[in-house]
Amino acid sequence: MQDRAEFIRTTRRWIVKIGSALLTRDGAGLDRAALADWAGQMARLRKQGIEIVLVSSGAVAEGMSRMGWKQKPKALFEKQAAAAIGQMSLIHAYEVNFQEHGYLAAQVLLTHDDLANRRRYLNARNTLRTLVELGTIPVINENDTVAAEEIRLGDNDTLGALVANLVEAELLVILTDQQGLYDKDPRKFTDAQLISSGRANDERFLEFAGGAGTAIGSGGMRTKVLAARRAATSGCATVIASGREANVLERLYAGEDLGSLLLPDQAPLVARKQWIASQLQSRGQLWLDAGAAQAIQRTGGSLLPVGVVKVEGEFGRGEVVSCMSPEGKLLAKGLVNYNSDEAERIKRKPSREIEGILGYIDAPELIHRDNLVLL
Repeated sequence: MQDRAEFIRTTRRWIVKIGSALLTRDGAGLDRAALADWAGQMARLRKQGIEIVLVSSGAVAEGMSRMGWKQKPKALFEKQAAAAIGQMSLIHAYEVNFQEHGYLAAQVLLTHDDLANRRRYLNARNTLRTLVELGTIPVINENDTVAAEEIRLGDNDTLGALVANLVEAELLVILTDQQGLYDKDPRKFTDAQLISSGRANDERFLEFAGGAGTAIGSGGMRTKVLAARRAATSGCATVIASGREANVLERLYAGEDLGSLLLPDQAPLVARKQWIASQLQSRGQLWLDAGAAQAIQRTGGSLLPVGVVKVEGEFGRGEVVSCMSPEGKLLAKGLVNYNSDEAERIKRKPSREIEGILGYIDAPELIHRDNLVLL
């Protein structure tokens, strides 16, 4: 297994997830000093070249605190109201603290459906990648105010893993109120041993993990292990570590042996393409000329509209289409950047003409090579 310090030092895009119990002092209200400290660490990592996307819990818990509620309400509309109240405090605190370090925060509210629905996938992906490229620090939370299913079943550990898949992150850091993953419950067994590193898909880890640890949080160690497994499907490693450790993020980057590092079985790009191939079904076909077929097969290039001679089927932006050779052989599948009507209009055209034809340009490729799986 690769040396964990060496591995972490090579990563350049992190998802940092902070849980509700940490952010709200187990429901006592937003811990502004701790939030300011984490923001400072993330800003300093950003200055060292680490791209940061933050997934933050805490809206419902902060709303509960502001309303004086000691127990999470059972009524859905009360949970949604708490999320709406708490989100205002949460995002304002991040905005103020990141600005002190010279960075803009960008609020992004998502539901799991935004990441599972192919029509929304590329919108979310491109927006987040643009925010990172612009030098901002996106702050992501579930859209708890309107997403009934996510409040009932969702958790931000899973959301962190989904975002890691979405933006092709190399490391998901889950900050929690535990030191990491143990081989048995450390609250019950004094001889419990912290697992320093292992494989995310190790079946034993689910047996080691328990349920939710507090009345405030929606997850527990089990959801964190499951999130690590989900992140690993696109080649992203996960660190589960204590957010109460001083300078935990910077110390992780410096190579200290903190928390539990759960590694994927495959490199990010290989794993991502396998994920695309296994999860998605084709909704249409793009027939390629000989030059385009050769480009994607032999050189690993993207599929440009100029190389497409025929468009078949009805598909939306972000859905999977099949790429066919001139002889009718299935060459590849991939996530398409334009819908079927737009693809029909720009086929056989050079990329520089896309904006003039459609009135906008989202990407110069019909399918980017990172979203193209050869068959």
